[in-house]
Amino acid sequence: MTMSFFNKFLNKIIKPTEKEDQSRAQEIQEGSIDEAFVKKFIHKGGKFLYCSDQEEVERNLMQVLQENQWNNVISHEEELHKLLTSINSARTKKIIPSLPFLTYCECLVATDGSIMFSSRQLRDKKLKDLPSNFIVLARTSQIVKDGRDGISGIRSRSEKNAPTIISSIKDYIIDKSETDFMSYGLTNSKTLYLLLLEDL
Repeated sequence: MTMSFFNKFLNKIIKPTEKEDQSRAQEIQEGSIDEAFVKKFIHKGGKFLYCSDQEEVERNLMQVLQENQWNNVISHEEELHKLLTSINSARTKKIIPSLPFLTYCECLVATDGSIMFSSRQLRDKKLKDLPSNFIVLARTSQIVKDGRDGISGIRSRSEKNAPTIISSIKDYIIDKSETDFMSYGLTNSKTLYLLLLEDL
Protein backbone atom coordinates (compact mmCIF):
# COMPACT_ATOMS: atom_id res chain seq x y z
CA MET A 1 0.00 0.00 0.00
CA THR A 2 1.37 3.41 -0.89
CA MET A 3 0.63 6.97 -0.03
CA SER A 4 -0.80 7.48 -3.51
CA PHE A 5 -3.46 4.87 -2.69
CA PHE A 6 -4.64 6.91 0.29
CA ASN A 7 -4.48 10.21 -1.57
CA LYS A 8 -6.65 8.77 -4.32
CA PHE A 9 -8.93 6.98 -1.88
CA LEU A 10 -9.54 9.94 0.43
CA ASN A 11 -10.23 12.35 -2.43
CA LYS A 12 -13.38 10.48 -3.49
CA ILE A 13 -16.68 10.19 -1.64
CA ILE A 14 -17.18 6.74 -0.19
CA LYS A 15 -20.69 5.47 -0.88
CA PRO A 16 -20.82 1.68 -0.47
CA THR A 17 -23.63 0.15 -2.48
CA GLU A 18 -25.93 -2.66 -1.41
CA LYS A 19 -24.05 -4.92 -3.82
CA GLU A 20 -20.74 -4.12 -2.08
CA ASP A 21 -22.22 -4.97 1.30
CA GLN A 22 -23.31 -8.38 -0.02
CA SER A 23 -19.93 -9.38 -1.44
CA ARG A 24 -17.26 -8.91 1.22
CA ALA A 25 -15.15 -11.89 0.17
CA GLN A 26 -15.22 -10.97 -3.50
CA GLU A 27 -14.31 -7.36 -2.69
CA ILE A 28 -11.18 -8.44 -0.85
CA GLN A 29 -10.12 -10.91 -3.53
CA GLU A 30 -10.46 -8.32 -6.29
CA GLY A 31 -9.10 -5.28 -4.45
CA SER A 32 -6.60 -4.63 -1.68
CA ILE A 33 -7.46 -5.55 1.89
CA ASP A 34 -6.30 -2.04 2.85
CA GLU A 35 -9.00 -0.37 0.78
CA ALA A 36 -11.59 -2.90 1.93
CA PHE A 37 -10.85 -2.17 5.59
CA VAL A 38 -10.99 1.62 5.18
CA LYS A 39 -14.28 1.47 3.26
CA LYS A 40 -15.95 -0.75 5.85
CA PHE A 41 -14.55 1.26 8.77
CA ILE A 42 -15.80 4.61 7.43
CA HIS A 43 -19.13 3.14 6.31
CA LYS A 44 -19.72 1.98 9.91
CA GLY A 45 -19.08 5.49 11.25
CA GLY A 46 -15.39 5.28 12.14
CA LYS A 47 -13.30 8.46 11.99
CA PHE A 48 -10.21 7.78 9.88
CA LEU A 49 -6.99 9.81 9.91
CA TYR A 50 -4.16 8.68 7.64
CA CYS A 51 -0.63 9.45 8.89
CA SER A 52 2.40 9.24 6.61
CA ASP A 53 4.91 9.66 9.47
CA GLN A 54 5.21 10.12 13.23
CA GLU A 55 4.96 13.91 13.00
CA GLU A 56 1.60 13.54 11.29
CA VAL A 57 0.50 11.17 14.08
CA GLU A 58 1.28 13.91 16.60
CA ARG A 59 -0.48 16.63 14.57
CA ASN A 60 -3.60 14.52 14.05
CA LEU A 61 -3.74 13.47 17.69
CA MET A 62 -3.45 17.11 18.81
CA GLN A 63 -6.25 18.06 16.41
CA VAL A 64 -8.57 15.31 17.73
CA LEU A 65 -7.95 16.36 21.33
CA GLN A 66 -8.44 20.06 20.58
CA GLU A 67 -11.62 19.56 18.53
CA ASN A 68 -13.21 17.55 21.33
CA GLN A 69 -11.79 19.77 24.10
CA TRP A 70 -10.09 16.83 25.78
CA ASN A 71 -7.15 18.03 27.88
CA ASN A 72 -6.57 14.61 29.42
CA VAL A 73 -6.70 11.02 28.15
CA ILE A 74 -6.79 7.54 29.63
CA SER A 75 -3.91 5.30 28.60
CA HIS A 76 -2.09 2.30 30.03
CA GLU A 77 0.74 2.31 27.48
CA GLU A 78 4.08 3.82 28.51
CA GLU A 79 5.02 4.41 24.87
CA LEU A 80 1.86 6.46 24.42
CA HIS A 81 2.74 8.43 27.54
CA LYS A 82 5.84 9.65 25.67
CA LEU A 83 3.69 10.66 22.71
CA LEU A 84 1.28 12.57 24.97
CA THR A 85 4.18 14.33 26.67
CA SER A 86 5.48 15.46 23.28
CA ILE A 87 2.14 17.16 22.50
CA ASN A 88 1.68 18.53 26.04
CA SER A 89 -1.33 16.42 26.93
CA ALA A 90 -2.00 14.95 30.37
CA ARG A 91 -2.58 11.25 30.98
CA THR A 92 -4.34 9.19 33.61
CA LYS A 93 -4.69 5.44 34.12
CA LYS A 94 -7.97 5.91 35.98
CA ILE A 95 -11.11 5.06 33.99
CA ILE A 96 -13.13 8.29 33.71
CA PRO A 97 -16.14 7.99 31.36
CA SER A 98 -15.88 11.56 30.04
CA LEU A 99 -12.28 11.09 28.86
CA PRO A 100 -11.14 9.25 25.71
CA PHE A 101 -9.27 5.94 25.89
CA LEU A 102 -6.03 6.10 23.89
CA THR A 103 -4.58 2.75 22.91
CA TYR A 104 -2.94 0.49 20.36
CA CYS A 105 -4.76 -2.52 18.92
CA GLU A 106 -3.95 -6.05 17.77
CA CYS A 107 -5.20 -5.79 14.19
CA LEU A 108 -7.63 -4.19 11.75
CA VAL A 109 -10.01 -6.63 10.05
CA ALA A 110 -10.79 -5.97 6.38
CA THR A 111 -13.91 -8.13 5.97
CA ASP A 112 -16.02 -6.11 8.40
CA GLY A 113 -13.99 -2.99 9.27
CA SER A 114 -13.63 -4.07 12.90
CA ILE A 115 -10.70 -3.49 15.25
CA MET A 116 -9.40 -6.33 17.40
CA PHE A 117 -7.99 -5.83 20.91
CA SER A 118 -6.58 -8.13 23.56
CA SER A 119 -5.70 -7.94 27.23
CA ARG A 120 -2.37 -6.43 26.15
CA GLN A 121 -4.21 -3.18 25.41
CA LEU A 122 -7.26 -3.50 27.68
CA ARG A 123 -5.49 -5.04 30.70
CA ASP A 124 -8.21 -6.51 32.93
CA LYS A 125 -11.02 -4.36 31.51
CA LYS A 126 -13.83 -5.38 29.18
CA LEU A 127 -14.70 -3.09 26.28
CA LYS A 128 -18.13 -2.35 27.76
CA ASP A 129 -16.44 -1.02 30.93
CA LEU A 130 -14.29 1.49 29.03
CA PRO A 131 -15.30 5.02 27.89
CA SER A 132 -17.44 5.48 24.80
CA ASN A 133 -14.68 7.50 23.06
CA PHE A 134 -11.62 5.66 21.74
CA ILE A 135 -8.52 6.91 19.96
CA VAL A 136 -6.61 4.03 18.38
CA LEU A 137 -3.10 4.16 16.93
CA ALA A 138 -2.38 1.44 14.37
CA ARG A 139 -0.07 0.66 11.46
CA THR A 140 -0.97 -0.36 7.92
CA SER A 141 0.92 -3.64 8.47
CA GLN A 142 -1.73 -4.59 11.06
CA ILE A 143 -4.50 -4.90 8.48
CA VAL A 144 -5.56 -8.53 8.06
CA LYS A 145 -8.09 -10.19 5.79
CA ASP A 146 -10.45 -11.62 8.41
CA GLY A 147 -10.92 -12.46 12.09
CA ARG A 148 -9.29 -15.86 11.68
CA ASP A 149 -6.09 -14.22 10.40
CA GLY A 150 -6.28 -11.75 13.28
CA ILE A 151 -6.52 -14.44 15.96
CA SER A 152 -3.80 -16.47 14.26
CA GLY A 153 -1.51 -13.42 14.30
CA ILE A 154 -2.20 -12.72 17.97
CA ARG A 155 -1.34 -16.32 18.85
CA SER A 156 1.86 -16.33 16.80
CA ARG A 157 3.05 -13.10 18.47
CA SER A 158 2.38 -14.40 21.96
CA GLU A 159 3.48 -18.02 22.16
CA LYS A 160 4.58 -17.67 25.78
CA ASN A 161 2.21 -15.00 27.09
CA ALA A 162 -1.08 -15.51 25.29
CA PRO A 163 -3.62 -12.73 26.02
CA THR A 164 -6.50 -13.73 28.28
CA ILE A 165 -9.08 -11.59 26.46
CA ILE A 166 -9.60 -11.02 22.73
CA SER A 167 -12.47 -8.75 21.69
CA SER A 168 -13.47 -6.44 18.85
CA ILE A 169 -15.19 -3.14 18.23
CA LYS A 170 -17.42 -3.67 15.21
CA ASP A 171 -19.52 -0.52 15.11
CA TYR A 172 -18.63 3.14 15.57
CA ILE A 173 -22.04 4.79 16.05
CA ILE A 174 -23.06 4.65 19.70
CA ASP A 175 -26.79 5.35 19.33
CA LYS A 176 -27.29 3.23 16.22
CA SER A 177 -30.19 0.81 16.58
CA GLU A 178 -29.27 -2.86 16.20
CA THR A 179 -30.53 -4.29 12.92
CA ASP A 180 -29.05 -7.76 13.31
CA PHE A 181 -30.72 -9.73 16.09
CA MET A 182 -27.81 -12.21 16.26
CA SER A 183 -25.29 -9.41 16.98
CA TYR A 184 -27.43 -7.55 19.53
CA GLY A 185 -25.26 -6.35 22.41
CA LEU A 186 -22.09 -7.81 20.90
CA THR A 187 -20.74 -4.94 18.83
CA ASN A 188 -19.15 -3.02 21.73
CA SER A 189 -19.97 0.22 19.88
CA LYS A 190 -17.59 3.14 20.44
CA THR A 191 -17.04 6.53 18.89
CA LEU A 192 -13.60 5.79 17.47
CA TYR A 193 -10.81 7.81 15.90
CA LEU A 194 -8.26 5.69 14.05
CA LEU A 195 -4.83 7.19 13.42
CA LEU A 196 -3.35 4.84 10.82
CA LEU A 197 0.41 5.15 10.30
CA GLU A 198 1.87 4.07 6.96
CA ASP A 199 4.64 1.50 7.58
CA LEU A 200 4.63 -0.56 4.38
